[in-house]
Amino acid sequence: MKIFDKFKSYVKQLNDFEDNISENRRELQAIYERNQILEKEIIERTQQLNQANKALLTLQNIWDMMNSSTPLSNALDKIVESLHGEFGYLFGAIVEKVDNTEQDPYFLTTSYTKCPFFNAMKVYFKREVEAVKLRCENDGILMRALENRSVLSTNDISGFVKSILPEITNETRLNEIIEESGSKLLIVLPLKPESRPFGCMLVFSPRTEVLEDEVRFLELFAQQMELAVTIADLFEKVKKQAITDPLTELYNRRYFEDSMQREAERSERLNQPFTLISLDLDHLKQINDTYGHNYGDMAIKTIGKVLKRNARSIDIPARIGGEEFNVMLPGIDSAGGLIAAERIRAAIESEKLEKIGKITASIGVSTYLEHTKSLDELLEMADQAMYRAKVAGRNRVILAKEHERGNWQQIAIDAFMDILSKQRIPVSKSLSEQIRSKLERVSTSGATVKEMLYSVSDAIARTYDPVHEEGITKQKVHLAVKLAKQLNMKKEEQDNLKLAMLLYDIGNTMVPDEIFKNPNPLNEKEQNFIQKHPVIAAKEILQPISSIAEVIPIIENHHENWDGSGYPNKMTGEQIPLSSQVVLLVDAYTALIKPRSYRPAMTKAEALAVIKGEAGKKWNEQLVSQFIEMMKDEK
Repeated sequence: MKIFDKFKSYVKQLNDFEDNISENRRELQAIYERNQILEKEIIERTQQLNQANKALLTLQNIWDMMNSSTPLSNALDKIVESLHGEFGYLFGAIVEKVDNTEQDPYFLTTSYTKCPFFNAMKVYFKREVEAVKLRCENDGILMRALENRSVLSTNDISGFVKSILPEITNETRLNEIIEESGSKLLIVLPLKPESRPFGCMLVFSPRTEVLEDEVRFLELFAQQMELAVTIADLFEKVKKQAITDPLTELYNRRYFEDSMQREAERSERLNQPFTLISLDLDHLKQINDTYGHNYGDMAIKTIGKVLKRNARSIDIPARIGGEEFNVMLPGIDSAGGLIAAERIRAAIESEKLEKIGKITASIGVSTYLEHTKSLDELLEMADQAMYRAKVAGRNRVILAKEHERGNWQQIAIDAFMDILSKQRIPVSKSLSEQIRSKLERVSTSGATVKEMLYSVSDAIARTYDPVHEEGITKQKVHLAVKLAKQLNMKKEEQDNLKLAMLLYDIGNTMVPDEIFKNPNPLNEKEQNFIQKHPVIAAKEILQPISSIAEVIPIIENHHENWDGSGYPNKMTGEQIPLSSQVVLLVDAYTALIKPRSYRPAMTKAEALAVIKGEAGKKWNEQLVSQFIEMMKDEK
């Protein structure tokens, strides 16, 4: 019995042991299965995290591009490439909706992934992908995505391609191209920023369906792209405003001058001429006085429309100011320029305006390399040809004459010859003869007429101011004319201003050396003598020269201050000729940036600060504001 009982006890212990082993085995199996599930979840979560990181990285790239100066087309190219690389999509494209009043709307491909699919389509159509117009169907997936502002998808890629490209006839080849690409699903993202319906982004996927999380990301992605398009549109709008005249929507003067400088460099490099057309609307003052300024603006806008209508894509039509316009014709010689100018003249004359009826324009033409290699002279010659057209009866085209000398230049030469030959100023006989000899040889001189005139003015200035540097007169004339154009001064006023800048300080030749060279503060008597020099210049030296009668008031009053504290006539405000104020302002600025015995030369910023501080006292505040604005881009 004891043996039997002992055996039963062993059997029970063995069973208990087996039960424990089974229990442990079940627990281990459960742990193993839980570990398997956890490992799978970790892999899935890691993949989701990687996908989210890639999504964030792509969105960050878009944001970085939106905050940079990257052109929209380049940014969109990078976006389609990033989708291809980071999200497993095979390739993508962005199509922009084009609304055209002359034909039905259509889509154009603006960006796409460089891949075999688009290469094959390029070969199929025998032209660039961007040149292929895509049909715009109201019930098509593109328009439905845009109208509903929702992400749509389709597995029928072949049907989609045939719907937007009805010219496809080889359906077998199309299916081969799609199959070779590995694409099984097309996803369409609408791009509809607030500014305008832009288009859609097409994403081709190797998967057969879109996941819910994927749709949410793509919607977020589309919103960021819409923001990028909005910012790009705003940037283009601001850029356009910076270079465009608001009334006519032609280019403005600053853009025209920059373009002409670039074209001159290209012209010299290629030995290829370009032609300048200078155009002035006839009788604008009469239109304004008779019908009002609104009709004057209408006439100016009409000129702008005609110039845009008759311009090639490479031409630069610009409004220079007031009723003055210029057109630059790259690659066109004088013969072609005359044809283009006559076409513009006839087109303007054919316009019929409300109340006004017909308007006309006087046009001058000059050609770079044919007439001159100086841009200043090119503009001057076109202007002079245009004014000859006005004198000849208006509404006509006149070609500049080779080596044509501007009227103001001839007047300046005659004035200097008169002053020196009649010894109106105390300069040495040798200097007088030297200058007169230079003036007499001007027609055969290798230097330009204007450069010679600047040199003569500098030489006379050095007789009373030994520290006067060569080139200062040229700088003063440049700044004065630039400011005059900014103020929309007439051509005649600009010419008189040029003459005044050459002659305004000639009265200083009559001031004794002991006053000019006195290092000490001047006494009252000496100050009174200095204050007479504008009158001396105007009344004693220049008044006998009848050809410069209109210039004399500018010179006589060029030391009058806006608040009446100037000399010699104590004028105030609007009593002072605008040209006199320009002379005083330019003279003061150029003096401030030059060193003096009692102070070093000021920087541009320091000189402008001094001038701004005197606004409303020495100068008209508006004039100072225009000058400071002009000097922002002045080297």
